[in-house]
Amino acid sequence: MKKTVYLDKEEKELAESLEKDEWISDLDKKEKKQYEAYARYSLNKQKRINIRMSERDLNKIRAKAIEEGIPYQSLISMLIHKFNEGKLSISLNRPTKKSGRRGINAI
Repeated sequence: MKKTVYLDKEEKELAESLEKDEWISDLDKKEKKQYEAYARYSLNKQKRINIRMSERDLNKIRAKAIEEGIPYQSLISMLIHKFNEGKLSISLNRPTKKSGRRGINAI
C-alpha cells in the first residue's frame, strides 16, 4: 500500500520540475560518485537497538535460530524486515476468549 503524501503548491511545482528533468547537476563526475557512495552507505548501515523481552521469548528465539543455523540477532532482524516489507502481518486485535492469543501471520 502506497502512503499518501500531501504537498503544498511550491512542493508540487518542485516535484513536477524534477520529474521533467528540468534540473541539471553542477557536480563533476568525481563529486557525483562521492555523493552516491555517501548515499549508498547511509542506506546500508545498520543501527544497534536495545529491546526488552521475556527470558522465555528470548530462549525460544535462540532455539529457533539454532534450528535455522543463524545467529538469533539475525533471526530477529529478518522478522522485523519481513514485517516492514509486508510479508509478515501481526494482528493487534484483542485476544478472543476462545483462543486467548493474538495472531502473527506470514503472507
